[in-house]
Amino acid sequence: MRVVYDAANVVDAHLVKHALEAAGLPVFVRGEYLTGALGELPMSGLVQVCVPDAAWDEAQICLAGLDLGRASPDDEPDSAIDGLLA
Repeated sequence: MRVVYDAANVVDAHLVKHALEAAGLPVFVRGEYLTGALGELPMSGLVQVCVPDAAWDEAQICLAGLDLGRASPDDEPDSAIDGLLA
């Protein structure tokens, strides 16, 4: 198994897991039960999404097509929201 995605939290991990499963890939979420020990363990790097070595390349392609919360430089603010905030 190889880590294909380091999740910020369990919900994030399962969203990625479901996307990879929808692409037909076998997926395992590692460390999801460790979040119950927050305070005793570091708060980052606990939850990871893993795939078998044979599915690594296909998983990378699938993840590249997902919007994982990274803002694009071309993103423009919504003018309707700007009007409310002004």
